[in-house]
Amino acid sequence: MQSVHVKRAFKYRFYPTDAQAEELSRTFGCVRKVYNLALAARTEAWTRQERVSYNQTSAMLTAWKRTEEFAYLNEVSSVPLQQALRHLQAAFTNFYGKRARYPRFKSRKKSRKSAEYTASAFRFRDGMLTLAKMAEPLDIVWSRALPVGVSPSTVTVSQDAADRWFVSLLCEDPSLRPLPGTDAAVGVDVGLHHLLTLSTGEKIANPRHERRDRARLARAQQQLARKARGEGANRAKARRKVARIHARIADRRRDHLHKLTTRLVRDNQTIVIEDLTVHNLLKNGRLARAVGDAAWHEFRSMLEYKAHWYGREVIAIDRWFPSSKLCSACGSRQDKMPLHVRTWTCHCGTTHDRDVNAAKNILAVGLTAPVCGAGVRPQRSTPGGQSAMKQKTPRREP
Repeated sequence: MQSVHVKRAFKYRFYPTDAQAEELSRTFGCVRKVYNLALAARTEAWTRQERVSYNQTSAMLTAWKRTEEFAYLNEVSSVPLQQALRHLQAAFTNFYGKRARYPRFKSRKKSRKSAEYTASAFRFRDGMLTLAKMAEPLDIVWSRALPVGVSPSTVTVSQDAADRWFVSLLCEDPSLRPLPGTDAAVGVDVGLHHLLTLSTGEKIANPRHERRDRARLARAQQQLARKARGEGANRAKARRKVARIHARIADRRRDHLHKLTTRLVRDNQTIVIEDLTVHNLLKNGRLARAVGDAAWHEFRSMLEYKAHWYGREVIAIDRWFPSSKLCSACGSRQDKMPLHVRTWTCHCGTTHDRDVNAAKNILAVGLTAPVCGAGVRPQRSTPGGQSAMKQKTPRREP
């Protein structure tokens, strides 16, 4: 089988020296400053109904470096600063294309600390990575090997709220090949009590990672709230403690989702899911914490890019498809199906588990979508396309 030509990011943790940490922290600050200066200039032009291009902001950066106020921008590598301008240009392109909101300014305390280096700003030889303006290579923990014979095209260095340092190497992975074809297909119904329910009848429990550490997190947040606001060492220590608990929860959640999605992609040729608007569900005050902990959006994202890697297909059906109300045996539709009803009996005599029945209906309508002409991708990805919801399910009278 032919390999899939995709660029893949390999993320590793590293431990910088004091000099490297100081240089990177200074670079993060300069990247944030350049981004905000360029955004302010483009916003001012936007009020005059004018557009500023990337080349114009690049010329502005050169002028800023020559001023006494921003002379410190010359102390760091120029490549991450140029990359910040490219990221801003991409943000405006998405805004003009109505795919994202208007770009926002980066905050010193809340925004992600990162800097991107292209090939001209780093040296990668014999497994040693040295960034521009640094004399020593980074002390990287190589938890897994890079593909043989490839070199990274870009390197992104970041620091999270828990003061952990990471480096992400973007390179083409020639080892990725489509998996052998199979006739297996599965419908997936996501939930809160059970994270996933498959059309095969299998139910995967929701680990509820956030709930397991909720008491510990609450204590740490209370201790942080008692500390005086400012730049004090005690407050910084309490903040890192809260951040480490959040990082522990996120790491466990991500690891669990990776294992689930990899298994689904390996075992099935076609995977059918619902096109849920998770950001709308997060507005529900009673369910926001549980929905966020389930990470349905991250689950779908992992599923889609792994399916692309290994030659599988992910079909997202319309979010308004009444999967819970339809009988998967006879196709009749119930008028009401409250959330507290977990099992129900159809007029045809079939007793259904609510979630398993929904997964079966999701699979059925997903498999008919390519045959009947409905769009395989959700409507937001194919404007004007027909969704799987448009396929009328025959309704039978009891």
